[in-house]
Amino acid sequence: MGMFDDAMKNSVPGGNLATPIAVAVGALILGKMFGGSSPAPAAPAPHVPTPTPLPANPPPTSILEGLGGLIGKLTAGGAAPQVNSWVGPGQNQPIEPGQLGGALGGNVLGELSKRTGMSQQELLQQLALVLPQVINNLTPKGRLPTPTDFEGR
Repeated sequence: MGMFDDAMKNSVPGGNLATPIAVAVGALILGKMFGGSSPAPAAPAPHVPTPTPLPANPPPTSILEGLGGLIGKLTAGGAAPQVNSWVGPGQNQPIEPGQLGGALGGNVLGELSKRTGMSQQELLQQLALVLPQVINNLTPKGRLPTPTDFEGR
């Protein structure tokens, strides 16, 4: 199992990567929502969206680009103290759902809500709990990982 899979399973309640919150976190990190390539066009949503499971062992470059973009977006959006605590050693500072929503922006929240079928309020409440753990687990050395960090896992 890869570093990304481990980080997700250890952060998402129940370790189930097919849950809507896991899909939302995966979309934030792997969906290229913050610069770089544009996200893949979404398929027309049925009345009740079915979350798409995360890819197994995504390539390190996708994780690194997405994680860097997410950290940059949150930092620029006013959550730098919290994000720095998640990346660095020590206790993870909590983030309020409203602050997280402001940092992510309405377009990102709208897209995640469509992909998961969750309301934006429920999405933010769960992301505020899960994102600190995921980012912490993906930065075990107190910094953004490098491709070398993914080798041998």
